[in-house]
Amino acid sequence: MTTTAAPVAKPALRPARPEFSSGPCAKRPGWSPDKLSSAVLGRSHRSKIGKSRLKLAIDRTREVLEVPADYLIGIVPGSDTGAVEMAMWSLLGPRPVQLLAFESFGKDWATDVVKQLRLKDVEVLEAAYGELPDLTRVRADADLVFTWNGTTSGARVPNADFIAADREGITICDATSAAFAQALDWAKLDVVTFSWQKVLGGEAAHGVLILSPRAVARLESYSPPWPMPKLFRMTKGGKVNEEIFEGATINTPSMLCVEDYLDALNWAQSVGGLHELHRRCDTNLATLERWVASSPWVAFLAASPSQRSNTSVCLKVVDPRVAALPAADQEKLAKRLAALLESEGVALDIGHYRDAPPGLRIWCGATVEASDLDALTPWLDWAFAQALAELSPA
Repeated sequence: MTTTAAPVAKPALRPARPEFSSGPCAKRPGWSPDKLSSAVLGRSHRSKIGKSRLKLAIDRTREVLEVPADYLIGIVPGSDTGAVEMAMWSLLGPRPVQLLAFESFGKDWATDVVKQLRLKDVEVLEAAYGELPDLTRVRADADLVFTWNGTTSGARVPNADFIAADREGITICDATSAAFAQALDWAKLDVVTFSWQKVLGGEAAHGVLILSPRAVARLESYSPPWPMPKLFRMTKGGKVNEEIFEGATINTPSMLCVEDYLDALNWAQSVGGLHELHRRCDTNLATLERWVASSPWVAFLAASPSQRSNTSVCLKVVDPRVAALPAADQEKLAKRLAALLESEGVALDIGHYRDAPPGLRIWCGATVEASDLDALTPWLDWAFAQALAELSPA
């Protein structure tokens, strides 16, 4: 059985910006290093000017992300991972815990809760990449840890209807590739975390931690039985340390990265705020959806449109000629696809996540232009034909 693909001519048009990585993600349109000239460098982050820039980043986050006024916002170390870990180590323990694990990071959180915190009353609701667990099994009496958008699986929860409004437990939501791109239901979320390196294209290493009044009440009424590392401590004298949420970070932040984040937030406001950021992401996804509908060799890893990410778009190869190949060859073809695109300078870092099924992962967040995705799609068809021909020449 031959697996040779029909020849496809090399496209003439190239994306103006080939950065489609899922993190760190493309810088905002028009970005350049000179936009950071206001950065507070060579000064203490605890100086009056340093704290003012950190506080401005917090205030501007509230404005752009439309965070409720009674929620606290803090800048924390360790990117989104650090923010999630802070929340889990500080808040979990007094109630049963459920976790949704439908991609690699959700599975990491489950490992932390089961094997590191060693909580006993834990239920992990799992699903394959591209799918969601049975959300009807989420309990109102348990704490819940989940990712809103699966960065490595291309699947997302369509809404927060599965969370009870009168819940007894708290919800910890890893929203790192959903924040600024998808409508977060704040009334259902007690802890929200993200990294500004995702949808806003900021520089990495910093996380944002957002706490509801219910989360603050848990912090002030519950003391975990395990030792608490300094980087995770959010209370002082039994009360939440409000200085953390006013710009006094626990560790030393990069003020250059903070300035870059402020630049991204300013850009977000200039283009129309949260509604426009959502629209840009939806438009980018629609661009790929039109292409997938016309390219029979590829499909979305998330089959359900309502559960399909508009940021970390994951694709799988469904061509029957590839399906007939051994698994090792399918993996080889997927890697070759990404390598060909990178060698041509048309798409950088779009290989599938290491634990995900073989395929491609194309970032479609707000800093990506739909015109660049339009220019990319013919290259995807070309690369598939090339990779298949190389793997099994006639």
